[in-house]
Amino acid sequence: MGNIKSFLLGKRYSDDNTHQTKVSKRVGLAVFSSDALSSVAYATQSIMDTISLAAPAAGLSGALLLGAFAWSWYAALGIVGLLIILLVSYNQTIRAYPSGGGAYLVARDNLGLGFSQSAGASLLVDYILTVAVSVSAGVSALTSAFPSLDPHRVLFASLVILFVAYVNLIGVKESGLFFSIPTYGFVISILSLVAMGGYRVFSGDPYAAEDPSVRVIPEFNQFTGFAAIWLFARAYAAGCTALTGIEAISDGIQNFKPPAAENAVKTMRWMTLLLGAMFLGITYLANHFHLTHRPDYSETLLSTLAKRILFVPGSSDFAYYYYLIVQGFTMAILFLAANTAYADFPRLAALLAKDKYLPRQFSQQGHRLVFSNGIIILSVVAFILVWVFNAREHRLLDLYAFGVFLGFCISQGAMVVRWSRLKGPFWRLKLTLNALGFTATCLVLLVILATKFTHGVWAVTVLIFGLVHVFRTIHKHYEDTAQKLLNSTGGLSLHRKNRVIVLVSGIHSGVVSALNYAKTIAPHDQIEALTVDLIDEKGIHNPEVEKLKDDWHRYGEGIPLVTIENRYRQIVDPIVVAIKKMRETEPECTISVVIPEFVAHGFIEKLLHNQTAFWIKLKLLVEPQVIVISVPYHL
Repeated sequence: MGNIKSFLLGKRYSDDNTHQTKVSKRVGLAVFSSDALSSVAYATQSIMDTISLAAPAAGLSGALLLGAFAWSWYAALGIVGLLIILLVSYNQTIRAYPSGGGAYLVARDNLGLGFSQSAGASLLVDYILTVAVSVSAGVSALTSAFPSLDPHRVLFASLVILFVAYVNLIGVKESGLFFSIPTYGFVISILSLVAMGGYRVFSGDPYAAEDPSVRVIPEFNQFTGFAAIWLFARAYAAGCTALTGIEAISDGIQNFKPPAAENAVKTMRWMTLLLGAMFLGITYLANHFHLTHRPDYSETLLSTLAKRILFVPGSSDFAYYYYLIVQGFTMAILFLAANTAYADFPRLAALLAKDKYLPRQFSQQGHRLVFSNGIIILSVVAFILVWVFNAREHRLLDLYAFGVFLGFCISQGAMVVRWSRLKGPFWRLKLTLNALGFTATCLVLLVILATKFTHGVWAVTVLIFGLVHVFRTIHKHYEDTAQKLLNSTGGLSLHRKNRVIVLVSGIHSGVVSALNYAKTIAPHDQIEALTVDLIDEKGIHNPEVEKLKDDWHRYGEGIPLVTIENRYRQIVDPIVVAIKKMRETEPECTISVVIPEFVAHGFIEKLLHNQTAFWIKLKLLVEPQVIVISVPYHL
């Protein structure tokens, strides 16, 4: 098994290799910002999808409907404003928690268990959805360029999840270097596309001019009241998917090279600048060209925009190849945006496991100093979501933002409590900045709850608080177990008698070895051999047991042989019952059951041997004061 792991994952890292997993700012931007940066591929589209579904209920049609699509620009401006607030707020968090300032740690430190558990649960759900949404959106980018591949979207998404999981199993540094190319390729291609579109618009290019035949009424005063507010609120909430992944850098500070906190702050500034520029550029150009989108459209909005900018009369083959480059990098970063979740989900699960809220296996680092169990669980759950929702990202986006903003609110609220409790230099300014972040994110959370609760947010809410219940149940189990182990030491005695039972089925070298071992752990008069005699329907004893009895005086070395007769063709149950009776009649004894086991080599031999021993050990495992010892023997 070790050789297989080394072949698949590379050489095993020791703890001395921890420094090899640290990343620079450039690699950190690719590892921890790919989720946030890639969201521009579907954020504007998500706003328009929401408007297209909600507008008819608000009584919009025709020019008013097209005007409502123009609201995506105002929504984008508001979202970028919130992005700046989050940048300032999380810079505070990073500097206050240089070893890692995720919502779970900050809440645990300042708000107590209830809020920290809610933050942890919301982040776990968010990371799972990040993988499913990003991979599904990447498949949509692929099928927009090659529509014939659409029937195979689930297969493509599943293969990508397997690939990203494998890359992360080989270690953070290696995956970060690998993901730098698509991340920076996407940023360059999108900014170039936006620059090209802006040049066409502002240079007077006739092919970039607005269509005069389209009557657009974007003003808010064309219809008012609750319908207008509701429509804009839903559009704004949908566009907030652009902010998913913002917290990833504060979660992964310890992965940066020293000075880790300062490098994380600088990386977050660059992420905010790039995200804001791409998001606003795409939204502005989509509005200028009067592009719209609905969930049932087969082509993504970004693909339509790229064609509108590039494919003009007289364009050369370069335009087509550049379009493929844009779609290729979009697909790549969306596929690999899942890496943000793979970087943070296992680490958060490990923190929860160390605090006894998840099984302890999540805190164990694997072959390459990564939390392998978390990576595997994340992959399995994301794989299930992709299959259930047919790898359609618009079906998952409504589930996405609630968990993200719940984590934002708890984190910023915890920082407000921290500054009011610790004070320190400039604490009032710091408290004000985090209070601004808390207020803004809580308002958005309320909007998401109000506008999307019936569209799937209710399920995420139930899941998050269900996970909190699971955390508490697991924690109670660990605490109760620890207390029972502590209390049990009072009744222990270091001088208990040891009754040894050697299970035998015949005379061979393994039995002799087992008997010799038994004599090393107990006096001769506290050892006995035990066998089962299967009697058939005619009352005839098992001839092998009869032979064993005849030979026992020669090989048994004076140890008594006890025979259990059974007429029901059972071996395991009679042995278990006999040992239970011994334990009841001799409660002062520890009963050691010695089983001679043939060492099987190869899969087939393991199937052919030791099955009875396996079931005996399995059933005796739950018996108190019973110890099962295997004595291996080799042919």
